[in-house]
Amino acid sequence: MAENPIDLMFDAVYAHYGLPWQFWKNDIANTDDLALAVKALRPLGYKGMAITVPWKVVVMPLLDGVDGDVEAIGAANYMTIENGRLIGHNNDGKGVVKAIEKVAPLKGQRVVMLGAGGAGRAMAVELAWAGAAHLTLITRREEQGREVAATVTRASGVPADWQPWSGEVAVPAGTTLLMNATHLGCAPEQEEVPLVWDTLDPACVVVDVITNPRITPFLATARQRGFPVVDGVEMLVQLAMQIFEQWTGITPEEAVFQRAVAEALGETPAG
Repeated sequence: MAENPIDLMFDAVYAHYGLPWQFWKNDIANTDDLALAVKALRPLGYKGMAITVPWKVVVMPLLDGVDGDVEAIGAANYMTIENGRLIGHNNDGKGVVKAIEKVAPLKGQRVVMLGAGGAGRAMAVELAWAGAAHLTLITRREEQGREVAATVTRASGVPADWQPWSGEVAVPAGTTLLMNATHLGCAPEQEEVPLVWDTLDPACVVVDVITNPRITPFLATARQRGFPVVDGVEMLVQLAMQIFEQWTGITPEEAVFQRAVAEALGETPAG
């Protein structure tokens, strides 16, 4: 969580719109502390809360209600406080869909997702809802991969299957979109994704959910080989804009968020 620029980005956008607000990151040690933190939101005057791994599923019983996305996906990534009630939402996948569709339409895509933890569950379902024709989940944990594949098919009717991740990944023939939904490539380690690149079709779209750095080793290699790429920062901007509007009632300009995240990542001078 430390490397994610979301707090600096939100604070800059709050300031732009004249809101005396702050986005605070908090490390939660265990489920008991999570319950205390959620219970404290209302008396402390919070407008909402973002939720990250590993709490996206276990937070649900602590809420007063959830929206239809959370019911279908089985996880929440943020909450609002509506008439004193804590309501869970999930837009992890909505940000991904908006970011990808700036590069390529999702309708008919045959998607391979590496990893299915954290936001991966929501992303897989939303990709199916957006028109993907087939999803393959490649994970090291069989139970997780099969469970997410079943969730995709149950929520969307789109066929999904699981394949084991062992050593270098050979991408199934016919794949048109490959997504890294793991932490591989995240700062500071910036590990490589073990992939047999020659198994990708030259037109395959390559996607990474990592937000720092913007161009991971995975995306750098994809670019060098000529694949169209979608980075995790674009996904972050798209989902953050939706959350901002839910919390504040203000529809933000995308340029404001893009400038804020670039400054947070040190890509452009602050000011």
